[in-house]
Amino acid sequence: MLVAAAVCPHPPLLVPRLAAGAASELDGLRAACDAAVASVLAADADLLVVVGDAPIIGPFPGGAWGSLAPYGVDIAVGLPRRPPRSFNGGSDGEPATLPLSLTIARWLLDRQEAAPSDLLLVGVSAEADALRCASLGAELADRAPRVAMLVMGDASARRSLKGPGYLDDRAEPYDESVARALANADIGALLALDPGLSAELLVAGRAAWQVMAGAGDGGSWSAEVTFDEAPYGVTYLVATWTREQPT
Repeated sequence: MLVAAAVCPHPPLLVPRLAAGAASELDGLRAACDAAVASVLAADADLLVVVGDAPIIGPFPGGAWGSLAPYGVDIAVGLPRRPPRSFNGGSDGEPATLPLSLTIARWLLDRQEAAPSDLLLVGVSAEADALRCASLGAELADRAPRVAMLVMGDASARRSLKGPGYLDDRAEPYDESVARALANADIGALLALDPGLSAELLVAGRAAWQVMAGAGDGGSWSAEVTFDEAPYGVTYLVATWTREQPT
């Protein structure tokens, strides 16, 4: 049963060494992500499931790790016990396999003093439709008596002329609808997000949000959006859901 969830974005610039001189510009986002991650770690869950955009649908192996080398800084995240020779793999190590979404999730988890007792990293493809995502979420929620979930995903990357995808007038209302759905724990609204429109608006989080919706379906939630801004033309949303106990 899902007992708590947190939503965070996964821009590489969250990592201060990557942001360099602009690191302070995302201090507020970093603080919001840290608080959201701390909230799911404090949920007394038996299992923490991390869900993010990936080429595959399903869990990654326990030794999977990620690298931020493709983004300009040689930072390895979630290294296996026997570190590889280099971030590109080699004769004495396996190459990095985690996608950006799960790499940033691991980086956020490493910033916390408390570590999850049991961790499952799960990818979900942007090609997956709402039904497949919801089904995956329900399956993940049944993995343990108490499941917490960290859900990684950016909203639209078309919020300004300088954004990665240039300006699209549909982006702002789309992002506002997602923020409302997260703030109200509106399962139906999240599952209604259109994959085609989401792809056109360069939304990286649609499938992962729908996995969370499937995991949380049928519950009563206390929900809050703690960050909602669009620096650099990309909307970053941070939210938390906590299951309400029946009275």
